[in-house]
Amino acid sequence: MRNIKLTIEYDGTDFNGWQVQEKTQRTVQGEIEKVLERIFKQPLRILGSGRTDSGVHAIGQVANFKVETDRTLSEIRSALNANLPKDIAILKVEEVPIQFHSQYSAKNKTYRYTILNKEVRSPQRRHNAYFYPHKLNLALVRKEAKALTGKKDFKSFTTSESARLRSGKSRGTIRTVRKLLIKKSGDIILIDIEADGFLYKMVRNIVGTLLEIGSGRLPSGSMRKIIRKQDRNAGGKTAPAWGLCLLKVDYGKEHK
Repeated sequence: MRNIKLTIEYDGTDFNGWQVQEKTQRTVQGEIEKVLERIFKQPLRILGSGRTDSGVHAIGQVANFKVETDRTLSEIRSALNANLPKDIAILKVEEVPIQFHSQYSAKNKTYRYTILNKEVRSPQRRHNAYFYPHKLNLALVRKEAKALTGKKDFKSFTTSESARLRSGKSRGTIRTVRKLLIKKSGDIILIDIEADGFLYKMVRNIVGTLLEIGSGRLPSGSMRKIIRKQDRNAGGKTAPAWGLCLLKVDYGKEHK
């Protein structure tokens, strides 16, 4: 038995998220599993590093599956990419230890949120950037974002009941944000967040709150107060899914 790790890129626009749901719904996991069954002549279940919602993209999603096969890694990648739809690509195929698990072996994940901050929308960026035409105090946004780094209770940035139901158990709402970088190039603002894990809609809720502070809808100093309240109603609106992209999943030295 071999354990095969996939690194996956996809455009989430036309998917109902990552995870297989009803047969009538198109998901990234479902599309990959259909192709794997065609290649290996048996049903195979892939394990993803985590779920992405409808409209969310990825350039570094990771999944693994176990199979008995003599095919080379190169042959597996070629067969997958030859049969997958054009909005999914397998970037890398690796053989990993049998105990490797895409979700439970992960040490850190990095998400990027892309904002188009200009007066006129861009039709070419409509599926991968959030068009936000309001003026932003980016210096204030960066200042407020500092309150998010470190080990904290992020209950104000998730629906805890939804998170529990999605995972099948309660993991609590404490996470450690390792890095939060905000970069601007022309009209594009990039918010990169690296953490040891993410709650349901956590990044989108953080971004929505930062935008409300930066545009003056919430006052300076709001972020620390919102964190302390541990109440989702205290935070800002949820930013839309299409601006979000899973950049990478880090597994530490043992799985590099």
